[in-house]
Amino acid sequence: MPKEYVGQRNGGYYVRGTRVSLDSVVYAFLRGESPDGIVESFPALSLEQVYGAVAFYLADRETIDRYLQKGKAEFAQLREAARRRHPQLYAKLEAARERALLSS
Repeated sequence: MPKEYVGQRNGGYYVRGTRVSLDSVVYAFLRGESPDGIVESFPALSLEQVYGAVAFYLADRETIDRYLQKGKAEFAQLREAARRRHPQLYAKLEAARERALLSS
């Protein structure tokens, strides 16, 4: 009997039985992390769940890549809206980032 490792809820994909998003697993996989490394990063996951999530992604890569791109675009819109609403905060954050880069 085949197991289902990924499900959809609240408009997103998640590893079944966990609060870990498929996005998290896929981005780690695409960065070259090993399945064991992904388990270390997400202790709520078993090695079997990681392999199942990666297999789910690879089986329908085009659909999941579109889903991930849509998520990136939505995040960019939210970030830009926050920058417009709170310009002083973002100016302070940028100045702190620059100071940190200069001191390293």
